[in-house]
Amino acid sequence: MAETKNKHKIKNPFEGIIEKLFMIFENKIYLYGFFAALVVFLVIFPNTSSRFTQEIMTNLFFYVVVCLGLNIIVGYAGLLHLGYAAFFAVGAYTTGILSSRMGMDFWLTIPFSIVAAVIAGLAIGFPTLRLRGDYLAIVTLGFGEITRLTIRNLDVTGGAIGLIGIQRPEFFGITLNQISHFYYMFFILAILAIIVSYRLENSRMGRAWEYIREDEDAAAAMGINVTTSRLYAFIIGSAFGAVAGSFFAAKMTAISPDSFMFIHSVMFLMAVVLGGMGKIPGVVLGSVLVVLIPEVARGIGPYRLLIFGFLLLIIMLYRPQGIWPEKPTISTDE
Repeated sequence: MAETKNKHKIKNPFEGIIEKLFMIFENKIYLYGFFAALVVFLVIFPNTSSRFTQEIMTNLFFYVVVCLGLNIIVGYAGLLHLGYAAFFAVGAYTTGILSSRMGMDFWLTIPFSIVAAVIAGLAIGFPTLRLRGDYLAIVTLGFGEITRLTIRNLDVTGGAIGLIGIQRPEFFGITLNQISHFYYMFFILAILAIIVSYRLENSRMGRAWEYIREDEDAAAAMGINVTTSRLYAFIIGSAFGAVAGSFFAAKMTAISPDSFMFIHSVMFLMAVVLGGMGKIPGVVLGSVLVVLIPEVARGIGPYRLLIFGFLLLIIMLYRPQGIWPEKPTISTDE
């Protein structure tokens, strides 16, 4: 029976490759050396690239920030959230309203965006955190759509047309209005998001999230306040989305409800699941794939999204736990 089972087993082309790379990066010398070289490359990248390429990379850094925020909720706390674009929208519209209608400086709007997103996180968190699985996913999906439709029907948000005339940020007297400016701004934001995510992962709260994700009942038996810990995940995750939304609004100078549709929540979640939930390098890698694959395949024309979906299907078929492994694995086939 075992021989027959092995005979019909589909050979996994990814088997061993990711694990070997992971073992290499366990060496801190290689790890720090790689990241140092990567940072240097990304710093000098705008000097050798076109505006279009810089735009793509800026979008990539934006995805890294947003997906790391969603990873706190989905990856760390194990809560399936299908309406994360709502937090992103709250941050963007808070900055947009304060900037375009009240003339407030961009940097001063960021704390207000975070507070607004935290309130939204508490509004969805308190009544729903006792739900599990599909029920929680449906509620968060509804929350995302309710937020978008509310924004669409309020006068203060500009209705279906949205907001225009959002002020560009200034930094030491320099108005940030070039794509290279926003490239570096989102690059720094992505680095800060990665650092904060690592700090959270290795904190007491991060360990509590891990225990809750693996076994909620056992975590509660150990004295962990499950509801409070999950609420913290919603609050911190919403703050990440709000900050990304504020910078997005400043970059675009105009926003509308169509920028925060359900498909955007799906794309954010796809990047987290594709790279590996709860794994920071995996989330970054997932963001790279979700942003770059459609752009690389742009020359194919109308078939690029079909090929993009096919590649994602192949990856998830052979790496259902995500591209980045949890830890090195030892084969037991022998």
